[in-house]
Amino acid sequence: MGLARAWSVALHGVEGHVIEIEADVGGGLPGVHLVGLPDAALHESKDRVRAAVVNSGRNWPNERIVLALSPATLRKAGSGFDLALACAILGTSGVVAQGALDGTVLLGELALDGRLRPVRGVLPCLLAARTAGMRRVVVPEAGLEEAALVEGLDVYGATSLTDVLSWLHGDRALRRPGPVTDVGGDEPPDMADVLGQDDARQACEIAAAGGHHLLLIGPPGTGKTMLAQRFVGLLPALQPDEALALAAVRSVAGRLPATGALSRVPPFVAPHHSSSMAALVGGGSGIARPGAVSLAHRGVLFIDEAPEMGARMLDALRTPLEEGEVRLARAEGTVRYPARFQLVLAANPCPCAPAHDRDCVCPSLVRRRYLGRLSGPLLDRVDLRARLYPVTALTVDAGDTESTATVRARVLSARAAAGRRWAGLGWRTNAEVPGPVLRTRFALPGAAVRPLDAGLRAGELTARGADRALRVAWTLSDLAGLDRPDQELVETALFFRDRRAA
Repeated sequence: MGLARAWSVALHGVEGHVIEIEADVGGGLPGVHLVGLPDAALHESKDRVRAAVVNSGRNWPNERIVLALSPATLRKAGSGFDLALACAILGTSGVVAQGALDGTVLLGELALDGRLRPVRGVLPCLLAARTAGMRRVVVPEAGLEEAALVEGLDVYGATSLTDVLSWLHGDRALRRPGPVTDVGGDEPPDMADVLGQDDARQACEIAAAGGHHLLLIGPPGTGKTMLAQRFVGLLPALQPDEALALAAVRSVAGRLPATGALSRVPPFVAPHHSSSMAALVGGGSGIARPGAVSLAHRGVLFIDEAPEMGARMLDALRTPLEEGEVRLARAEGTVRYPARFQLVLAANPCPCAPAHDRDCVCPSLVRRRYLGRLSGPLLDRVDLRARLYPVTALTVDAGDTESTATVRARVLSARAAAGRRWAGLGWRTNAEVPGPVLRTRFALPGAAVRPLDAGLRAGELTARGADRALRVAWTLSDLAGLDRPDQELVETALFFRDRRAA
């Protein structure tokens, strides 16, 4: 009968690849042959597409049908190719003109009666379509608001195969998305709710100002979880590119609400200590899905009862902490997900976790073994450590506890100072600056770094730890309104870093 082409998008993590679908009909025994490394869900689309076409009142070719998905060497997964496959087959008989299909990406799963069902990953699919120079995109109407987040494309929403065919004929119009809005989200709890714990509150402020990782250690009931939940309120709103990258991860994971709004609130993700490795860093069968570390991109990953999670799970965080992304290798290929988050760990000082240290019944070996689950390489990547102490009074003067708004103002001022310093260099926080840059281009006088040299000579500090202490010192300088750190601020950075867990 003929040859026709249509276009869709294959997702590989959060990276999309525009796929050309060629349909060739004619010659040979009737049947459908799908080539181009399809997975099981895509291979089953032959039956879904045939039923949808017939039940939409169109004729199904009673000949040999070959569907080729190009590039042929790239694995294709999922059911989002159904709509493009159906239109390509109908294009071979002239039901759809090839000119109407050119430059158009078609996304959506077909029900047997021809309805369009939503699919995951619409946002990264559209980003790939825009990069490839496509002009128009048709998505299921349920994903229309998500698709509207991508500018530079004509986006249309459809409810059925019949609607799409009528639109391609020019007989009807499809729904267009409304204006995109930003949402603020729910306000996090206030820092003023936390009683005392001045040391830990200061550590939270420093961590928020510089993008540093934080460890909170103290008996139960002292406010570790309260501080972590309020920590996200100190962070600035996400930049548009950060919000879009986070939305792409949420779209692939099926966690993006169809509200038509782009959330600018930094995420707060708190996996339970019994979570699996796949839930924490990503995984699963087929193409690996994003985990908690990616869902916390540009936000906070809070791990309560960290020693209960186990050393193997915690050590899996080391690469994301250093590189800001996670790489997951599977038989189908290696995928990359962004994972630039701030880690907040919380731990009790020992397994029995008494209200006061004097009531502890754990032998010293048990205490060391318990906190030893937080490995040295992991702790070397944690910039700040704060100890929380039992609360001794429930009544506190009103002026003794600062609100989130007060602390956040200082954090934003410090971040603005860091932003001006690193402007044009590609870094937004002090925690992102490479150590060699701090040691050369922004080197401090010899007197200021003398405490770091002493720590390195004594074997109390690693080279990585010295770089991280330098970053914290620059953050302390920004909070103090100084141009650069002095020796006192470097010593303060080491004070927050060197304190032992027990």
